[in-house]
Amino acid sequence: MIDRMAYVAMTGAKHAMGQMASTSNNLANAQTPGFREMVTSFRAVPLDGEQADSRAFVVDSTPTAIFNPGAIEKTDNPNDFAIDGDGFFAVRRADGSEAYTRAGRFFRDEEGVFKLGKGIIVLGEDGPITIPAGAEVEVGRDGGVLVREGGELQYNQIARFKLVNPNIRDLRRAEDGFFELPANQPPAPLDEAVKVVQGAYETSNVNAAAAMVQMINQTRMFDLNMRMLQTSDQNARQANVIMTLSNF
Repeated sequence: MIDRMAYVAMTGAKHAMGQMASTSNNLANAQTPGFREMVTSFRAVPLDGEQADSRAFVVDSTPTAIFNPGAIEKTDNPNDFAIDGDGFFAVRRADGSEAYTRAGRFFRDEEGVFKLGKGIIVLGEDGPITIPAGAEVEVGRDGGVLVREGGELQYNQIARFKLVNPNIRDLRRAEDGFFELPANQPPAPLDEAVKVVQGAYETSNVNAAAAMVQMINQTRMFDLNMRMLQTSDQNARQANVIMTLSNF
């Protein structure tokens, strides 16, 4: 009984720390454009083996996220974009894999290619989007990229952002913070219903006040499990004393 109590308390304390790490990550990204709040889940896994059928340990994971939209901040920067409603921007990593994000604070490199970070290319429906040097850029609600060069009087569409809307139940958060589909699924197709706003970006959907309350509750849970470990140790010591006395 004492052994079981100590084991349960030990696994509880360990994964309470994991939950606090996820909440800390949410707080750290409260100002990150397009960030989606991490959700931590727990499940009990029975142990296999002789005399272990009454034991179970806890496995925690962050299988999904809260996909509620964040507030849209207006900047008037022509390289900032926000998705109005559901959907994602498609990007290409340095290794060639496709991923999805709501972060829309793009920049143009020296070649005029829209990027989100080092080695992260923002995708159009036909691949990377390259803006001619010195051209003025406007992006329509449908993601169409229009440019006007030199003495031209009107804008001409040269590309279109790849705006997608995959089933959020299929998405998983990768280690680099982007979302991706399972390897056995094809890339998400262009969705014409997704709308984009130029000159603005979407903020994180993390509620800092709520995350602080979660952190306090998780700290209390960790302390409770540690007190259970201490109580288990005290009970074991007292049981040893009783057993020793019974030998006389």
